[in-house]
Amino acid sequence: MSRKKKPAVTLPGTVEKIIPPNRYEPEKAEITVEGADPLYQELRIENTLKDEEGEAVGLKPGADVEVTIKAEPHQTTPKKSNQSDDVGSKAEHAESN
Repeated sequence: MSRKKKPAVTLPGTVEKIIPPNRYEPEKAEITVEGADPLYQELRIENTLKDEEGEAVGLKPGADVEVTIKAEPHQTTPKKSNQSDDVGSKAEHAESN
């Protein structure tokens, strides 16, 4: 049985700042996503990633990152070729660089 590749878009981003932990929240990384609408450009995620050896690492301010959105094929709908949007165009440009 062939497994279909999930439709995806990858957008470039930059870690703007690291938000220190407090007694209620772990350390967070604030990431600005290029190509997103101005009111929705900022993401805050827990600042813990795994390196190749499985060790926990954190992002640094100014780090260039990629934000990837994937979905199951059955959870997407085809777009007409004239329905290109700025985010998809910018993402394709970013992936080609």
